[in-house]
Amino acid sequence: MGTYYPHTERIFAKPQCTSHADGNFIRELLVGIALVLFQLPAQAQSASADKVLPSVVVTATPFVNRSELDLVQPVSVLRGDDLRRKRESSLGDTLSRELGVASSSFGPGAGRPIIRGLDGPRIRVLENGIGTLDISSISPDHAVTAESLNASQIEILRGPATLLYGSGASGGVVNVVNNRIPDQLFKSAEGDIEVRGSTATKERTGAFNAAGSIGQVSWSAGGFRRKTNDYHIPGRANEADPTSRKGIVENSAVDSGGVSLGGSFIGERGFLGLSVARLASEYGIPGPEGAKIDLKQTRYDLSGQLDKPMAGFEKLKMRMGYNDYKHAEIESTGEIATRFKNRGLEGRAELLHAPVADWKGVMGMQFRDRHFSALGEETIVPVTRSRSIGLFLVEERNWNRWRIEFGGRGEYATQDPREGRPSRSFGLYNASAGALWKFMEGYGLAVTAIRGQRAPATEELYIEGAHHGTATFQTGNSTLASETTSNIDLALRKTAGPLSWKVNVFHNWIENYIFVRSADVDADGFADRSDDTGALDPNGEFLVQNFAQAGARFYGAEAELIFTLKPDHLDVRLYGDYVRGKLNTGGNIPRITPLRFGLEINYSMGPWAANANATRVMRQNRLAELETATPGYTLLNLEISYRIKQTRSNGIKIFLQGRNLLNEEMRVHTSFLKNFAPLPGRALVAGLRADF
Repeated sequence: MGTYYPHTERIFAKPQCTSHADGNFIRELLVGIALVLFQLPAQAQSASADKVLPSVVVTATPFVNRSELDLVQPVSVLRGDDLRRKRESSLGDTLSRELGVASSSFGPGAGRPIIRGLDGPRIRVLENGIGTLDISSISPDHAVTAESLNASQIEILRGPATLLYGSGASGGVVNVVNNRIPDQLFKSAEGDIEVRGSTATKERTGAFNAAGSIGQVSWSAGGFRRKTNDYHIPGRANEADPTSRKGIVENSAVDSGGVSLGGSFIGERGFLGLSVARLASEYGIPGPEGAKIDLKQTRYDLSGQLDKPMAGFEKLKMRMGYNDYKHAEIESTGEIATRFKNRGLEGRAELLHAPVADWKGVMGMQFRDRHFSALGEETIVPVTRSRSIGLFLVEERNWNRWRIEFGGRGEYATQDPREGRPSRSFGLYNASAGALWKFMEGYGLAVTAIRGQRAPATEELYIEGAHHGTATFQTGNSTLASETTSNIDLALRKTAGPLSWKVNVFHNWIENYIFVRSADVDADGFADRSDDTGALDPNGEFLVQNFAQAGARFYGAEAELIFTLKPDHLDVRLYGDYVRGKLNTGGNIPRITPLRFGLEINYSMGPWAANANATRVMRQNRLAELETATPGYTLLNLEISYRIKQTRSNGIKIFLQGRNLLNEEMRVHTSFLKNFAPLPGRALVAGLRADF
């Protein structure tokens, strides 16, 4: 790997000053939202009082045919034109404008979702309900292998989802749905094709998805290819170096592609199917060393469902995935520094029982088995075998305007490293309770309380060595205890009429929060530095960091308002989110997303459609030790599209987007590379999508 300096770190460690301006602004913003929610003219309400938000089925829930509007826990779904419009090279960047979601943004090739300030092993990224089985949670320079170009929708569960998906979901879940294994018969073949290009990255991208049936057998096929050059920016990539190249981020090109095949037998009571997918991606890591990653993954999936499998039970659902993953980290000389390998197996089964005294529920089992190795120059994590098995139960009851949910999970997890490191085992317990009250027609109030535990990840326990990707020398702690999360979520929603809105407020207390603590500064105010062996060196290229634990809390809010001025033709959306992360011992959590808010306008008339979106990201002044402030910016995007064949199910759509039209210099506070890789400058994106 190359040598890079983390954007959050600086050599001089001086106290940071903040003002009350952010607090006053937030209070004014909340007051303004309240006025808009409850004081819009009643005439507008009666103009289209029967308008209801479209129902979108969420698959990352054990209950079938459940829309995001009927779930107790805050959930959002990105699909259709909205998904097409926001697609980027990485999953994190694709989701970075969703409420409560940011990206680790490690260049175009790697970006992992961050939900409400929590990232890494606390966020589970799933593909059709099973983990992606990659190693993106180990380091921000490792890519997520789920591809949005072949996704039909992406689901985001905010807040802990440890009950259903285990200790790795203590911060939230992102589920990428791509329908590789069909679960239905098709009257005729159907699918889509999309091509696009961008002036900022010289992107050339194409993707296809297809599905059909032959007798009782359904099949699917999909693929994509993306190739970009080093992307353009308005200023210098390295703002601290006046001699650095201007107008371009070097070593930021991406060359990736993938293909998948799947098939299912569809019977009267269910289905059983298989799929295989192959992914290859080579991408650069922006920075002075010019390192690249060459990634390959082969994935096999099995999925099935059986209606009325036995007396007293309505449905049995089963999913399993096996992964053969590897990537090589290549230095600028072309030599391979380190080879990472990860073989993983994950499966889950869910059994829905028939109603008992008006209660319906799901009992299930989940297991994971992973064999991880990293061999070569950057062997900083030992070869480790990780296993876990969990049992869970979720129950719900509906009556009148109420829905009550509760559940529990028990999990046992082990970490077995080589090289004489101590093995660890963890018994984990999780519980949740929630209620949804539809107190008026079209209104809902939901409250959720979750207490969950997360076992330390492999790297948190055993890492030891110089990590070039983040320019840190990190040392794990094999004695770390489990994290315990106590989370409460309050959601108020209005889903009918010309004015729809939702407000989510959350507070998350974490006992034994695991984080990397930068070593103390010396008497002269300099942060401890080291060479690649860990020996202290004032001129060393690596910041010394150690894994530690302390109490922490995260709290914040998300709000969205949609005002339909003309049903199916014109609507206006206002949105914003805020998260705060603090250690109980004092100080802020690093790389927390700053306050964001924005305005979006959607217009359609006949075959024409237009979208305008302006997002303001505020300056981040609430800083962790050694962290530097990040300036704010305004992102303005526009799109116009034309559908050649005007139907809702098929046709050809031509679209033209203008991205970052203000040509702002946009540095992402959550990124380790903010000082080397700002987001792309002004760009035109042109493309075509055909549905058949």
